[in-house]
Amino acid sequence: MKKLIAELSRLPGIGPKSAQRLAFHLFTSPREEVARLASAMIEAKEKLAFCKICGHLTDEAICQICRDETRDRTLLCVVEEPKDLIALEKTREFRGIYHVLHGALSPLEGIGPEELRVKELLARVQKGGFREVILANNPNVEGETTALYLVKLLKPFNVKLTRLARGLPVGGDLEYIDEVTLGKALEGRDEL
Repeated sequence: MKKLIAELSRLPGIGPKSAQRLAFHLFTSPREEVARLASAMIEAKEKLAFCKICGHLTDEAICQICRDETRDRTLLCVVEEPKDLIALEKTREFRGIYHVLHGALSPLEGIGPEELRVKELLARVQKGGFREVILANNPNVEGETTALYLVKLLKPFNVKLTRLARGLPVGGDLEYIDEVTLGKALEGRDEL
């Protein structure tokens, strides 16, 4: 049981207590359920790869989004990770296509432009056809650094560059909002 808890706690977002709960759940689950989970994990690891066009996870050479002819191919949304693409897709608001960087610039962690899919992004934009490139980086130091770097590289291509709006979460109280988010909300306020 210790080995299982240790392995589960290595997963992102899973602390020791969550790992222990998961381990006990697996222990008390029928063997068939545990086997299905293990099989699904192995199958995902063996069959999933990155889309040759956008870098999203797929079990084919080109992902479903890149193959979808109904999507607006003049809108390109740049995200850091496949999970960001999935989050945007869940909104059902964006009908363009994506480019996944597979990370963000972080000199402290040794992640520079060479470790990201920046060259592929520049090649896609250089081919032309985009009327807008949306930078959907995470609102943290690494995301902001990456966005500024990309803006510098993409400016010469004469394409409209935009960022996701920053601001207040729905249902949030002003007194609990951090200063940076509150400042961005003031900067990006809408006219009524």
